Amino acid sequence: MASMYQADRPKALAGHAGALSATGQLILDEALSAQDSQAELPMADPENGNPSWIKRLRAAFHEFNWAPDLGNDIGSPQWFRGLLSMLVLMGIAISFWPDFSGLKARPAATMTIAERDEWRTQLIAPLALGADTGHKMGPSDAVIALKSSPERPSISLAATMGKGDSFDRVLRRAGIGGDQAQALSNLVSSAVALDSIEPGTKLDIVLGRRASRTQPRPVDSLAFRARFDLNLEIVRNGDTFALVRKPIIVDNTPLRIRGTVGDSLYRSARAAGAPPKAIQEYLKTLSSKVSIGRNIRATDEFDFVVAYKRAETGERQVGKLMYAALHRGDKRRVELVSWEQNGRFQWFDPKGVGEQRGELARPVNGPISSRYGMRRHPILGYRRMHAGIDFRARHGTPIHAASDGRITYAGRKGGFGKYVRIRHAGGLGSGYAHMSRIAVRNGQQVRRGQIIGYVGSTGLSTGPHLHYELYRNGRTINPQSVRFTTRATLSGSELKKFMARRNQLIGLEPGAALEALTPAVPQIEEPKREIDRLADSTTT
Repeated sequence: MASMYQADRPKALAGHAGALSATGQLILDEALSAQDSQAELPMADPENGNPSWIKRLRAAFHEFNWAPDLGNDIGSPQWFRGLLSMLVLMGIAISFWPDFSGLKARPAATMTIAERDEWRTQLIAPLALGADTGHKMGPSDAVIALKSSPERPSISLAATMGKGDSFDRVLRRAGIGGDQAQALSNLVSSAVALDSIEPGTKLDIVLGRRASRTQPRPVDSLAFRARFDLNLEIVRNGDTFALVRKPIIVDNTPLRIRGTVGDSLYRSARAAGAPPKAIQEYLKTLSSKVSIGRNIRATDEFDFVVAYKRAETGERQVGKLMYAALHRGDKRRVELVSWEQNGRFQWFDPKGVGEQRGELARPVNGPISSRYGMRRHPILGYRRMHAGIDFRARHGTPIHAASDGRITYAGRKGGFGKYVRIRHAGGLGSGYAHMSRIAVRNGQQVRRGQIIGYVGSTGLSTGPHLHYELYRNGRTINPQSVRFTTRATLSGSELKKFMARRNQLIGLEPGAALEALTPAVPQIEEPKREIDRLADSTTT
């Protein structure tokens, strides 16, 4: 028996050893050699009561790598063993995949005839749709079909003025007949100019009953806000219309905003109640005098005034910037007041001296790609005079007028493509070539910075850019060599009016115009009692 045990034991252990790692194989070889040297069964380990070969087998089992890294030793026996282990584990996981088949519901309870009749009587449905029987009833001989469905006695609708719309066109688009639309337009024009009605104005229209379907509905009433301070309402009075004016109380006190710059001038001004449009205009004006990023400190104070309207109905309207200042301590580092001179608004300092410009405005926002002088033409291939400078810019970039002037040419001009020429004061002129689109016309008066077109690549051009030329008495000159200064100065009575306006603006209380405008409530005298009236008459 002992010999049989010793003969079969090596075969069994050899089968296990084939599946173990190199370290486990070494341990098992040592165990087998130790066991073969003994003629009888192994003795028990005095420490844990187990044979020593079992102890070694457990140690080999713990040291065996059951999950080898499949990213290393690809193609080795150890890698294939790891792949097999992964597939086996995946198969076990898939075998436990749950079943999503539908659950069996409880069968509907059967109802007796009496229960069904009682249930049908509780149905809520019109008779034409079956009532309590569940069956739709067909029409009988008593049902007479109508020739036409009756129209609504009146229709209320809203129409909106679009950009470029006329008042008459909006009324016709709403379904109002031509004669009525013309009569309403004439009536409204007696109160306000039709072209002064702003786009986006909402018209509340009520159309009445018409005599036949082939005729337009008559207008019963029309109401809209014609101006910020005026509501108009038109009502039908027989065959004519009556116009009712409803004025709106409006306060025109300018809005003054003042506060500390802090971490962000924009956020601080918004926190003080300034509208975003007013802040942007203030920053644009301030940037002409100081650098916004470098020359403004967190302890500086911003101070500006904008035209402002507030109606009793709650609407607000923000106008243009009227005053801009930057305080540093007790001094005003920058102070500008908007003042109209010769039909044009410009900025003046507290002494009445207008803005000063040292050079022509840059026509487009882009770097210079080719300067004035001789060069090799990129298309013609030979050297010729380049009588201007080229600005590199993307297609469609706006092009601005370099200075005030009048358009003397706007159209196509040979190799210049779409071309615009402006005549300025002092014998100067400027030209703009290769445009994609022209935004002005011949004879039009333009101002410095006004958009006159858009960058393109028309004519002899290799890509989108602006070719800019400057003329003096009709001859081209280097645009980068010209500088000029324009300065306006107020004096006499106009200077006194300017100073009075400035004092009025800086005397405004900051944020006062942000408060809601309380409408005036008419005081209604309470009727006196008869006993009080008799008492008063007795006293007198």
